[in-house]
Amino acid sequence: MSEVKKTPPAPGGGAGESPGGRRDPGGGWTRFVTARPRLTLLVALVLTALAVLAGGGVADRMGSGGWEDPAAESSYATGALEREFPGSQPNVLLLVDAGKAGVDDPAVAAEARRLTARLAAEPGVEGVGSYWAGGSPALRSEDGTKAVVAARIAGEEKAAGDILDRIAPAYRGTHGPVEVTLGGGLAVRHEMQTIIQEDLLRAELIALPVTLVLLVMVFGSAVAALLPLGVGIVAILGTNAVLRGITEFTDVSVFAQNLTTALGLGLAIDYALFVVRRYREELAAGAEPPAAVRTTLRTAGRTVLFSALTVAVSLAAMLVFPQYFLRSFAYAGIAVVLLAAAAALTLLPAALVLLGHRVDALDLRRLLRRRRAPARDTGAATGWSRAADLVMRRAPVFAVLTTAGLVLLGLPFLGVKFGTADDRQLPATATSRIVQEELRAGFPGDPGGSLTVLAEGPATPAEYGAYRERVAALDGIVRVDGPVVSGTGADTHAYYSVVPDGPATGEGAQRAVGELRAADAPFTTSVTGQAAVLVDSKDAIADRLPWAAGIIVLVTLLLVFLLTGSVLIPVQAVVLNALSLTAMFGAVVWVFQDGHLSGLLGFTATGDIETTLPVLMFCVAFGLSMDYGVFLLSRIKEEYDTTGDHEGAVRFGLARTGGLITAAAVILAVVMVAIGTSRVTNTKMLGLGVALAVLMDAMVVRSLLVPAVMKLTGRLTWWAPGPLRRFHDRFGISESGQPPAAATDTPEERREPVGARG
Repeated sequence: MSEVKKTPPAPGGGAGESPGGRRDPGGGWTRFVTARPRLTLLVALVLTALAVLAGGGVADRMGSGGWEDPAAESSYATGALEREFPGSQPNVLLLVDAGKAGVDDPAVAAEARRLTARLAAEPGVEGVGSYWAGGSPALRSEDGTKAVVAARIAGEEKAAGDILDRIAPAYRGTHGPVEVTLGGGLAVRHEMQTIIQEDLLRAELIALPVTLVLLVMVFGSAVAALLPLGVGIVAILGTNAVLRGITEFTDVSVFAQNLTTALGLGLAIDYALFVVRRYREELAAGAEPPAAVRTTLRTAGRTVLFSALTVAVSLAAMLVFPQYFLRSFAYAGIAVVLLAAAAALTLLPAALVLLGHRVDALDLRRLLRRRRAPARDTGAATGWSRAADLVMRRAPVFAVLTTAGLVLLGLPFLGVKFGTADDRQLPATATSRIVQEELRAGFPGDPGGSLTVLAEGPATPAEYGAYRERVAALDGIVRVDGPVVSGTGADTHAYYSVVPDGPATGEGAQRAVGELRAADAPFTTSVTGQAAVLVDSKDAIADRLPWAAGIIVLVTLLLVFLLTGSVLIPVQAVVLNALSLTAMFGAVVWVFQDGHLSGLLGFTATGDIETTLPVLMFCVAFGLSMDYGVFLLSRIKEEYDTTGDHEGAVRFGLARTGGLITAAAVILAVVMVAIGTSRVTNTKMLGLGVALAVLMDAMVVRSLLVPAVMKLTGRLTWWAPGPLRRFHDRFGISESGQPPAAATDTPEERREPVGARG
């Protein structure tokens, strides 16, 4: 094989050609942005203003559920029961506290019946029942001081929430001899939605000023520090407009707004750091601002676009799941990633052209240090370069110890238990949670833990009775109520209420779901309830998880191959990214499931993890890890294409991007921790867990494990078989903008050319 020789690009290069003479496919866009920066900014600002108008009130159109599979048996049964027996599925409860007088006191009973009748007359409210109407012992507390009025507010979630807001003030509070508080599933979800919106605003107020301070510390210049924030705000506002449009066609979870804020700021900062850093390098090399921007777009701009695609693919994998909770994060994530990249490649370059050398204006660090001439960051004498040398000299030690440490941190996840989100997600002071706690502690059985068996088709009273006896004889069944029958002939519907022993979603309740579904019956049956929803949700995730993982892995392998031309590096990227997530998953179980640090962090441990959260956290954290991986690999590949020196390329790549990746990770972690201050446990878990994963990836995997592994694999790192090499030569991407170099098998086939590097 002939020696491959390359020369580094001249500063600025041609507007439409790569330094290697190939036509740059992005040259037209580059010329437009650099030639008409004011027009570019004006168009972007107009579109942003329209996005503000279009995205207004998006949170009010979002839901707070979405954990169930809409095609599951439990979802079908719930829908049928809502149509045929509204009273069987109450979602609003009035907890009536009679105090020492007791719920059977005549004055208390009269007031309770008046409240029941008044609630039944409210528009949109149906299926109203109460202890005083039917005398059910399940609706009376064991000490006789409290009882329940149950009702259902019909309609989709947003409309039902509006009705609840309208009627709640009239019932909450003191009514003669009783005190009334509101609870139930609808009240829990509605209060959760309100708290999430309040917490998101607080997180933004925390994250923005702290992020600005960190950016000033990283850039030195206040002007440069404001640019990433501008990109992030544009991405967030644009994503809100996209989500507002999506709500016209499907359900979107309110939790997705947290991801919009976190990724909008985090990725915008990542991309802006990378672009501005490269722009400053070109200015330091003597290029004029327009030429520096052109080179930056042709090099770092390609990497930003490539990185955005890898993150978007990881988030898009959640579209394969049926739960709209997960799909919502895919909608928000894809939109915010692509908009952040678009803003970083349009608004930011246009602003850099207009600012020119003034991008370094208002250097606030001069107040803290004596002025001195800035040293060029060549990487040869930096701490990152020395760290890379140390790691590569002791590569086996660092590789083994780092891998073992990460695996050890992930071991608690082997004991994970999956559950469903309930009122305990809310802070202990939330009214709807207080009501549910009263019901769990003071009423017979677990009022929210019963399973409902829907029976469809004609049957005789004897057949109904025989089935009831068969169900009551099953292991772990405490009580069976019913049947309640409606309709005649083929249109006959009935339901039984089955109370299993133990917690509502415990292992006993989940076993009972399987036994009820397997039990012989003279009619068609379907089972719903909290445990049934959990079983169906776990099955849906298990069925589709291989597809999601396959999409992420295959597309990641392809994209990293296009970036590097190597067969081994894509495999390394997938494995090392997965290792970077072990600490996050171990911490999720140790902290949020087992309850360690629950007092310090202010949440209630439920002994399980909501089923969809690990999937969400994996997709988000894996995508962010790939983001940093692409930044590092692109600079290593650029240097390797120029010099052919494998270890020198690893050293150079880490020296050039180590501080950048660490700064970006710290800033993103600050944003995620701000999200993690939420009073809702799932949001807290998402924010703190992803923050930990990002820091572990940047400070451990990228700094220690990647250089150690690349040292061990040596020049074999860049090997690819002939057909794949030719494919990469034709379709591959390189930050240097040069034709990708063919990987070689022996050191003699590559020599370092004379000339400056990078």
